[in-house]
Amino acid sequence: MAHIKPIQISSADSATQATLEAVKKQLGMVPNLFATFAHSPAVLNGYLAFSGALGQSKLTAGEREVVALATAQANQCAYCLAAHTMIGKGAGLDENTIASARQGGGNARNGALAQLAQRITTTRAQLSAEEVSAFKAKGFDDAEVLEVIALVALNTLTNYVNHIAGTDVDFPAVSL
Repeated sequence: MAHIKPIQISSADSATQATLEAVKKQLGMVPNLFATFAHSPAVLNGYLAFSGALGQSKLTAGEREVVALATAQANQCAYCLAAHTMIGKGAGLDENTIASARQGGGNARNGALAQLAQRITTTRAQLSAEEVSAFKAKGFDDAEVLEVIALVALNTLTNYVNHIAGTDVDFPAVSL
């Protein structure tokens, strides 16, 4: 049950209504998470801007979903696991890749991304220089290290909001 209930588009101020309508046009729906963010237009707009900027990263859409899945699993966020399982499929990830990402594994590249995302999450970014060097030795550069950190931060925001708000899952549910 939601502790912070999503707002209805009709009850939002005109600027937030326009933002939510744009989300609905793009996604075909307004996810409960976004309608919850809408209580604070600053949070909603900040999330959308940061997410949009990271959509231009060096990492592919599928790789960004690997990071999101690994982070959601580490943070035990049922809402984000459901959402990113669906989004990941849309980005070309198959069931095995999704399951592997959640467990911090996968092919060489996806496995490295998932492992780094989970280590950043579980250690609160207290990684050793050796861990960062090992990630980069797998073919990643400094920009991609920073992008994984940023994606973990963005996804941790959504995970924490969902935990505190008790956001009702409006995507096909997956097990934790």
